Amino acid sequence: MATRKQIVAGNWKMNGSKELLSQMSETLNSESFQADVIIFPPAMLIEQAVEKGLTVGTQSVSEYKEGAYTGEIQASLASSLGATYTLVGHSERRALYGESDEVVANKFAHAQEQGLTPILCVGETEEERESEQTEEAVARQINAVIKKLGIAALANSVIAYEPVWAIGTGKTASPEQAQAVHKFIRNLLSEQDEQIAKTLRLLYGGSVNEKNSELLFAQEDIDGGLIGGASLKPENFLSICKSAKG
Repeated sequence: MATRKQIVAGNWKMNGSKELLSQMSETLNSESFQADVIIFPPAMLIEQAVEKGLTVGTQSVSEYKEGAYTGEIQASLASSLGATYTLVGHSERRALYGESDEVVANKFAHAQEQGLTPILCVGETEEERESEQTEEAVARQINAVIKKLGIAALANSVIAYEPVWAIGTGKTASPEQAQAVHKFIRNLLSEQDEQIAKTLRLLYGGSVNEKNSELLFAQEDIDGGLIGGASLKPENFLSICKSAKG
């Protein structure tokens, strides 16, 4: 197995405050971790988070460089403020804002052009899992990026597998279920580039917490997690970060 440094990424979604940011930075900066720890706060807090010494990403970026796109987040501006990562294709963006696989691929491409490392979020709905279409759904979402940019583009990225039915529901894929999908993703990539497949970091997301993170992160093809609700509680998030390995 290739040595891959794990990542713990905290997606705050439309939550958080300056006070929470201060608490989180004090908690994290007082520790050292074997994993890379990234915070994805609301866009208005990116600059402050960077100033507090955190590694920071933005939760979304526009597929466009600039223009009349009210409310969108400009990738170049996020980068200039110190963000180094961006989420792309989170299931909430796909479901609530109608982001298609094509739009997600465009955002992925533009993020890289502006110096951000995209974390491509993929995953199946409960209906797709029940109809045994998990692999088909995940492959479609990944292949949309490969079709647009080629497999080489994935070398400078991260993929996060998040079963939609487990996000914010309290339901979690078992370590065995999660590992099976991560292994499928790595095999899918290996068909086109074995080196990228070995080195690309794959994260699991979906109700990860301080009680289940260690077992999830111990799976062979799981290289950390994309954390939702638990990333809003400094001590809980700290425990998750400590459970990840280098």
